[in-house]
Amino acid sequence: MEWKIIGIIAAVCTTSGFIPQIIRGMRTKRLDDISPVMYMLLILGLSLWLSYGIHIDDMIIITANAAGLAFSLFIVFLRFKYIRRR
Repeated sequence: MEWKIIGIIAAVCTTSGFIPQIIRGMRTKRLDDISPVMYMLLILGLSLWLSYGIHIDDMIIITANAAGLAFSLFIVFLRFKYIRRR
């Protein structure tokens, strides 16, 4: 049971790490300094982890990677949205 708690804590820590970037980007409307290639690789990796979590039916993996995927896609969306405005 303690490993499930460690998994939940790890999922919360890694997933919430995207929130400061989203907040900063929405405040400054500048995300041109993030690497789109890094985010595309991250999106691919999160998608694969999500697929794996679904395959083994692990809700911690599914939830964490679905949220991370949504946050990453949102950051990339904001990047392209704010770049077009310039």
